[in-house]
Formats: sequence, C-alpha cells, structure tokens
Amino acid sequence: MRHRNAGYKLGRNTSHRRALLRNLVTSILLEDRVETTIAKAKAARPHVEKLITLGKKGDLHSRRQALSYLQTREAVSRLFETVAPRYGDRQGGYLRIVRTGFQPGDGAEKAFIELLGSEKQLDEKRQKRAEARAKRREEMDKAMSEAPPEGGASPA
Repeated sequence: MRHRNAGYKLGRNTSHRRALLRNLVTSILLEDRVETTIAKAKAARPHVEKLITLGKKGDLHSRRQALSYLQTREAVSRLFETVAPRYGDRQGGYLRIVRTGFQPGDGAEKAFIELLGSEKQLDEKRQKRAEARAKRREEMDKAMSEAPPEGGASPA
C-alpha cells in the first residue's frame, strides 16, 4: 500500500528521477515550453513553481538556492531577470499543461508544459523560424534554377 507516499516515481530510481526533473525544469525555464509526458509534466510543476517563487524574492540566498537546483547559470539568470518579474502580482499557478495526444511506440500521453504569459516570446520564435525557413527555401530554389540540368545525356 502507498499510504502517505506522495509524488511520482516515473519508473526510475531516486538519482535518475532527480536528474530527469532537474533537466526538465531547466529546459522549461530556458525555453518557456517543453513537450513531455503527462506524468513528467505533473511531477515537474511543483519544482518550477517553487523556483519562480524564489525568483520573485530576488535576494542572494534565493539565487544560490536556485543555482543549487538548476543545471546552468543561464537558466538562473533568465529565471531572476525575465521569468520571475513576469509574475510579480500573481500568487502561484505559473504553468499550463496542455495535452497533445499520444506517443508512438508506448502510447504514453504527451503534453506541452508551458509558462503562462510566454505567448509573445513563443510567437516571436515561431516568426523567426518561419522567416529563416522561407529564406533557405528561396536560396535553394534560386540555386536549383541556376544549376545546369544533371544527367549524362546531351540534348543533341
């Protein structure tokens, strides 16, 4: 019986589970949106919320606590400079879990876990990607039209 045993085991031992969650939380803070399974998203949510609360405090001790959990210094600086100020007047509930479907292979349910209020940044990223893709396509079309036709046969 699992009475009073809260939390998700995720089919891993303690050190593997801790490493997985640290990596997932770091990615969420750096990228604003990550696709993962429902169970992992639900397991990561309290960690991200706790770190955002530390970021809202903003003192040196909070920064050191966040640094002891997160994987990179960029994640810590982004947490304290960009993410936490976004939620200055909000008392929790900084994340959204959006179900997206099922994973091919094992059929696990997938979801996006994303920070609220990050829509503007995600739209900018999407726009830049679309522009870069269009530019690459244009260059490729231009190169294809200028290149001589391939093949061994001569048109005689």
